Amino acid sequence: MAAKAAKGATDGERPEEAYDATPFLPEAERRTSGNAGLRALREAASGCRGCPLHENATQTVFGTGDAHARVFLVGEQPGDQEDRKGAPFVGPAGRMLDRALDEVGIDPAQTYVTNAVKHFKWAHEEGRGKRRIHKPPTLREMTACGPWLAAELALTEPEVLVVLGATAGKALFGSSFRVTKERGSCTEREVHGRTELVVPTIHPSAILRADDQDEVYGGFLADLRVAARVLE
Repeated sequence: MAAKAAKGATDGERPEEAYDATPFLPEAERRTSGNAGLRALREAASGCRGCPLHENATQTVFGTGDAHARVFLVGEQPGDQEDRKGAPFVGPAGRMLDRALDEVGIDPAQTYVTNAVKHFKWAHEEGRGKRRIHKPPTLREMTACGPWLAAELALTEPEVLVVLGATAGKALFGSSFRVTKERGSCTEREVHGRTELVVPTIHPSAILRADDQDEVYGGFLADLRVAARVLE
């Protein structure tokens, strides 16, 4: 059961205006571990109004995967198809990611996949009728959604965290994060008394936008192989 929305807002303030998802997370005394805990989070997130992004989104797009996954992959936000289907990475970028994971030998059954922001932020493209194009979330929106991502990480406790793109990196490490500088590295991150290995790389959608897709895809594979070696 989610905490009362009023907890995060002052009198007369809509919960969206607080830019904080914390009040919508299950109350601490009701939280459970493992896959049951993830199901409880997913159910609670479906009613999240921690920022205004929910107002134009079709639904909350929460993470998918097993609570005991060894690899945690985090992207930026749902795209158009993810928003419609209610699951992360089910569009072209998701197919690119699946292909790459297969090539480097990371078992999809050992992964948990999510986004830093759980609602699709979009606008109509001028001159294209009703086509919806994504807009990057602001740092305030990423921060508002941060409690969901933190809760997912706390429940899964992965061996390696793969950060897909600049938005995911900024959500975790702040506005100074630069994916071009950090990609392909493997660094340690201390979280609640345990060590988490972090491998940043580009978002797979960047491959789809590239002029030389083969070259960019090769770099993406090289980054993912760093994560794969951690699991050996």
